[in-house]
Amino acid sequence: MSLRDKLTEIKQKGLADIDSAVDLKKLNEIRVHLLGKKGPITATLRGIKDLPVEERPEVGSYANKIRDAITQAVAAHREDLEDAALNKQLAAEKIDVTLPGKPVAQGQPHVIQQIIDEFVDLFLGMGYQVLQGPEVESDKYNFEMMNLPKNHPARDMQDTFYLSKEFLMRSQTSPMQARALEKHDFSKGPLKMISPGIVYRRDTDDPTHSHQFHQVEGLVIDRHVTMADLKGTLLTMAQKIFGDRFDIRLRPSYFPFTEPSVEVDITCFNCMGKGCDVCKHTGWIEVLGAGMVHPNVLEMAGVDSKVYGGFAFGVGPDRFAMLKYGVDDIRDFYLDDVRFLDQFDKRGN
Repeated sequence: MSLRDKLTEIKQKGLADIDSAVDLKKLNEIRVHLLGKKGPITATLRGIKDLPVEERPEVGSYANKIRDAITQAVAAHREDLEDAALNKQLAAEKIDVTLPGKPVAQGQPHVIQQIIDEFVDLFLGMGYQVLQGPEVESDKYNFEMMNLPKNHPARDMQDTFYLSKEFLMRSQTSPMQARALEKHDFSKGPLKMISPGIVYRRDTDDPTHSHQFHQVEGLVIDRHVTMADLKGTLLTMAQKIFGDRFDIRLRPSYFPFTEPSVEVDITCFNCMGKGCDVCKHTGWIEVLGAGMVHPNVLEMAGVDSKVYGGFAFGVGPDRFAMLKYGVDDIRDFYLDDVRFLDQFDKRGN
């Protein structure tokens, strides 16, 4: 058999093997076998040296045509196999767009933010403005302008996070009182504001205390504002958060920035005023502090205390959330346990 006939036979068998390859791995094995250095084409071409000189170019050219034919056949069959594999994968992964989609979990406001939003919604409806202040506050606004002079016990290093002698992490949102009083133009009307935000104190975290918590400061300054206005406002606020069945009472207390000052109690949630272990059989639970703004606070902000007066209050949304939902450990609000937080999802999910 001549070399040309042997090459033709290799081509026919090779094309048949290529056409019968069922996967890319088998196809690659056939390609390597046919076109490799140890393949049948290379082995056959070793006999060219025995041919007459004038026949060698023709046989060499024919061998190259066979290599090209096999290479093209391999490429074409590879494309067919890849298309078939892709179609099979698409068929297995196809999506029926008529099927209902899987529900995607959506976030919700944190339970404490929900309480803050209720405060904001209520007071906006009562004509208050909502003001935000810096969390890194100056000693001047955090203490001095709030009638807390130098060496006051509230400045104790055990109570406050000091960053320097002049700056600290605010221990209350009350500084916004002074900032608002300094800027407000009373010729255009009364000052009515709330200031929600985070405050910082050097408390040891336990079930009822946190070194970082929320506060909503409220302030009203105008002519002829009375303690009755304060009580009516606080009653409206308490019933907005807890319900119309609840009442409040005011007890004398002391705060440097208000005079007179009061502690505010609300009807006990557990016994509704009858007396139980939760309220220590008083029928009341303390919820916030308030009072009439101290004249010194007004004067330091440039407001004539003989003409203007008003009230201020500080509410802890964290404590309100604990009372409203019967949570006995404030730390639960900050652990980011979705199972716990989902209990307060108001969307009905």
